[in-house]
Amino acid sequence: MALDSSGSAISNSGPVVTAPIAKRVPSERVHHGDVFVDEYEWLRDKKDPEVIAYLEAENAYTEAQTEKLRPLREKIYDEIKARTQETDLSLPTRMGDYWYFSRTFEGKQHGVACRCPIADKDDWNPPELAAGVEIPGEEVLLDANELAEGYDFFALGAYSLTDAGDMLAYSVDTEGDERFTLRIKDLRTGELLPEEISGIAHGATWSLDGTHIFYQTVDDAWRADSVWRHRIGTDRSADVRVFHEPDAAFSVGIGATHSKRFLVIGVSSKITTEEWILEADNPEGDFRVILPRREGVEYGTEHAVIGGEDKLLILHNDVVDGVKAVNSVLAVAPLHDPADMTVLIPHRDDVRLESIDAFSDKLVLGYRREALPRVAVWPLTSEGFGELKDIDFDLALFSAGLSSNPEWEQPMLRIGVTSFITPTQVFDYLPETGEMILRKEQVVLGGYKAEDYVQQRDWAVAADGTRVPISLVRRKDAPAGAKPTLLYGYGSYEAAMDPYFSVPRLSLLDRGMVFAVAHVRGGGEMGRLWYDNGKMLSKKNTFTDFISVAQHLVDTGVTAPDRLVADGGSAGGLLMGAVANMAPELFSGILTSVPFVDPLTSILDPSLPLTVTEWDEWGNPLADKEVYDYMKTYAPYENVVAQDYPAILAITGLNDTRVLYVEPAKWVAKLRATKTGHSQVLLKTEMTAGHGGVSGRYEKWKEIAFEWAWLLDTVGLADA
Repeated sequence: MALDSSGSAISNSGPVVTAPIAKRVPSERVHHGDVFVDEYEWLRDKKDPEVIAYLEAENAYTEAQTEKLRPLREKIYDEIKARTQETDLSLPTRMGDYWYFSRTFEGKQHGVACRCPIADKDDWNPPELAAGVEIPGEEVLLDANELAEGYDFFALGAYSLTDAGDMLAYSVDTEGDERFTLRIKDLRTGELLPEEISGIAHGATWSLDGTHIFYQTVDDAWRADSVWRHRIGTDRSADVRVFHEPDAAFSVGIGATHSKRFLVIGVSSKITTEEWILEADNPEGDFRVILPRREGVEYGTEHAVIGGEDKLLILHNDVVDGVKAVNSVLAVAPLHDPADMTVLIPHRDDVRLESIDAFSDKLVLGYRREALPRVAVWPLTSEGFGELKDIDFDLALFSAGLSSNPEWEQPMLRIGVTSFITPTQVFDYLPETGEMILRKEQVVLGGYKAEDYVQQRDWAVAADGTRVPISLVRRKDAPAGAKPTLLYGYGSYEAAMDPYFSVPRLSLLDRGMVFAVAHVRGGGEMGRLWYDNGKMLSKKNTFTDFISVAQHLVDTGVTAPDRLVADGGSAGGLLMGAVANMAPELFSGILTSVPFVDPLTSILDPSLPLTVTEWDEWGNPLADKEVYDYMKTYAPYENVVAQDYPAILAITGLNDTRVLYVEPAKWVAKLRATKTGHSQVLLKTEMTAGHGGVSGRYEKWKEIAFEWAWLLDTVGLADA
């Protein structure tokens, strides 16, 4: 039980009619001669029963204040459920001698991984599967529902098959803290092997012959710092650490080239990368560096066979002809002399090269132009290269990319496309003819028609004159005039908020809401400079861009402040906290999940998870007074003041290792003690969840319904 400032007890049982008031315990944070008095840092100790009591009191208050919305929550949940084909099968993907697919069953939280045999080696037409129809030779490989039984939280990490298809490595997290336990299943017998490797990161990669598996471990700051080799059938104590990264700014990972001929260790900070390579059929050999790291240079490699010779394709942002290739170039080099590069696709200011995938007879380029992700196919010939062809989807807004294509030699490409109004479609693209064969489209029950909705691109002008793209979607028959609007934003890590279809979103659109995305600087929508101009000492551009988009939507009559809600999570929660302080008058509500609202406290503490790796994103306020002073001007927690704030709903997870629960807990406590006006500030802590929230699809739908009901009530649509 926590105490308020007067020493009165906060009850966390029975009806809760008054908001919890967290006690104040002043503690000083001193850096660069600046003293900040933090009155709520005591909430950091989640082992303290008083902290848990406070969080539970907040949960009880939130539940009491939203109890009136329970019928609406249940209705929205029922709508999501009714629009979803609960018993369904995924599109089969060929790998080796099998078609792999997954099943979902009505009433089951998690998926079931299955496979069935191919008809023959030329069988590239996926079998047409239907629920309730027997599939000859079907095997159940992994039933996540069985694995999740008895746990409040469950997440599957690794899911990796040997090249022969006889062994499956998988890992699970049952706490939400993203530390996984690896198990290996013999698919020939259905038995689990005795080895059990716990406390590791989520991935796992096999050697070509299936005799060894490679995995990563993390340090005390949750940074993946080591790669280990495990020989099947041996004790973990015999595992060999094949790579260790001592620099706390870098994390490591391991994977294989698409050709399956090489294993690759990737080492990366936010601005620098390095890769190490080893023949996959020599798992006990030594990895060798491809190109030694140089600060500020990022590269990624892929093995290709071009004109009968082994080559490395290298996507990099190094200097070319005296100019920094900020949006990256694609180069090719001999396998054993990676520094001898020839540029294949030069740098362009308006095109961001993002990925390259090699097949036996073609390359696939993922790139971004005009704030949209796109795909191009480049045939390989006996002499070298054919004609590079873009794939057109004839949509105003869309997201397109490679789907699952595990085979090195295959006559087609599996490509996925979606939009705000287009349920996900998966095509087989035939490069020789350009034909697109629709193999599967996401089923949306209840009579959904894409033509009932409209998506469009708009542009706002930021304070410095920069044009900021906006994506908008609504029903065509939405009433004229200012409409209730949900404005989403993120704006960090070069992450692009691309168009995607959402079944739950229909419950908002069909009630007359507009959904908008502000593609602010700090994200990756408009190329690398778009990201660079929204980080470090330019971070405030992210916040002012979002405010400019909100003001634009008001000025153009799309919405009005009394019916506009802002939404963002994680680093997008930092955005939410900043705009709440900077422009509270523009919003009627702010919805945020796992919000990064106390960034300065976190980034100042290198012992916290992932802090050091973040210094390339935000700057290092521990060493640099300019960074400290700049971050302090925008950090949401430090800048809460006595003013009217919008209604706020913050959701967090007690076991989150990326954004600790204490950040929103402190923020809400300070808001409630400081703000003026009568707006409501609510905190909901999932006591068994991590950064990704609750687990299981039905639980996630309930969480969405909870958020949507609060949102609709905030904009006056609870009875719509």
